Amino acid sequence: MAFFKTIREDIKAVFDRDPAAKSMAEVLLCYPGLHAILFHRFAHWLWKKKLYLLGRFVSHIGRFLTGIEIHPGAKIGKRFFIDHGMGVVIGETAEVGDDVTLYHGVTLGGVSLNKGKRHPTVGNNVIIGAGAKILGPFTVGKNSKVGSNSVVVKEVPPNSTVVGIPGRVVTDEKISVDFDHDKLPDPVAKAVTCLVDRVVEIEKEVEKIKKDREDHEDNN
Repeated sequence: MAFFKTIREDIKAVFDRDPAAKSMAEVLLCYPGLHAILFHRFAHWLWKKKLYLLGRFVSHIGRFLTGIEIHPGAKIGKRFFIDHGMGVVIGETAEVGDDVTLYHGVTLGGVSLNKGKRHPTVGNNVIIGAGAKILGPFTVGKNSKVGSNSVVVKEVPPNSTVVGIPGRVVTDEKISVDFDHDKLPDPVAKAVTCLVDRVVEIEKEVEKIKKDREDHEDNN
């Protein structure tokens, strides 16, 4: 049955992406991210059957037990993994592809009161760092990653890395499943470095001008 196959893939994703996972019993009993997606799979099934109140109630129980809020209307792909998970919020019209990883404090939110599409669409194999906020009805392209605490408010091309507030694309290279924050580009540090280099160049030019002026005065 497809439903149970999807659940098995969600469980396998925990072992694939969390080196701390030691046993099946530990994963089933102690991983709130897995519990949240299990609640959501059931709540979403109820939602599609137009059992809206029951779907919301199941979702509410999942939120109460895990600290992770996923609206039953949200569409979540296969092998979805939430690491730690506390404070994750996924809105009603959000769409999440396959093999996506979210860390704690992530928000897939909206900025509109319209009843239509107002939450992000996240492509396959995307990694979103802790505390990141993705706000609006745009797409985060496949194979991209969003740095921790970034605030993304516009389209992200595929194979990109986004950091900062507001989020800016700093690379456009395909990523691996690893998410090494110490290897993420720092656009602020890069800008400061450029400014420092320019100041050094200006100081050299000023010194040269002063020397040329002194030489000219000595010759006169």
